[in-house]
Amino acid sequence: MDGFFQQFPIVFHALNVGFLQTLKLFAVTLLGAIPLGLIISFGSMSKFKPLSMVVRFIVWIVRGTPLMLQLLIIFYFPGLVFGQQLWGGGEAGRFFASAIAFIINYACYFSEIFRGGIQGVPHGQQEAGQVLGLSKSQIFFKITLLQMIKRIVPPMANEIITLVKDTSLARIIALQEVIWAGQAFLKGSEGISGAIWPLFFTGVYYLAFSGILTLLFGWVEKKLSYFKA
Repeated sequence: MDGFFQQFPIVFHALNVGFLQTLKLFAVTLLGAIPLGLIISFGSMSKFKPLSMVVRFIVWIVRGTPLMLQLLIIFYFPGLVFGQQLWGGGEAGRFFASAIAFIINYACYFSEIFRGGIQGVPHGQQEAGQVLGLSKSQIFFKITLLQMIKRIVPPMANEIITLVKDTSLARIIALQEVIWAGQAFLKGSEGISGAIWPLFFTGVYYLAFSGILTLLFGWVEKKLSYFKA
C-alpha cells in the first residue's frame, strides 16, 4: 500500500500527459473530419456519376478496412516505399500521421451520416423554399441544414464517443497517448515496473470523458426538440 501511494503522483502525472495527447488527437480529428465529411457527402450525392462513384468507392474502402491498418500504412508507407519519412521524426510526426489517418477515417463515416440526414429531409420542403424565392444556398442553410442537424445528432454522438476510445489505436505507431502511458509502467517507466494498476486506471479517463460527452449530447438533443411536431 505504501508503494501505491508513492507511485500514484508519478503515475497520475504521466497519465495526465498521455490524456492531454488523447484530447489533442480527439479535437484535431473532429475539427478536420466534420467539414471534410460534409464535403465528401456532397461528392457522394453528386449528379455527376463518375465523381459520386469514385467518392463512394473511397468511402467503401476506408469504412471497410481497420483503422489500425490505415494508421500503419499512412505512417510507414512513405518511408518504406519512397525512402523518406513524410511525417518527420519524434512525437510530433507520429501525432501528425495519426491525425491524418483519423481525420480521413472519421470523415468517411461522418459523410454517410450527413448524406442520410440530408436525404432524409422531405423534398417538399426544398420545393417550398423555392416557391418562397430562396436561393439554393439559402434553402440548404435555412431549411435542409437545420433539420439535418436534428436527425444526425444521435448517430454523430455515437461516432464521436467511439472516437474517444479509438484514439487508443494510435499507440500502434507509438504515439504516447494515455494507454501508452499506463502500459509503460508494466515494462518499466520512471522507476516503476510490473505495475498493472495504472493500465486499469486509464479506464477512468475514458469513462469520465465519455460520460461528459453523453451528457452534452443529451442536452443538445433536448435543445433541438423544437423540430418535433
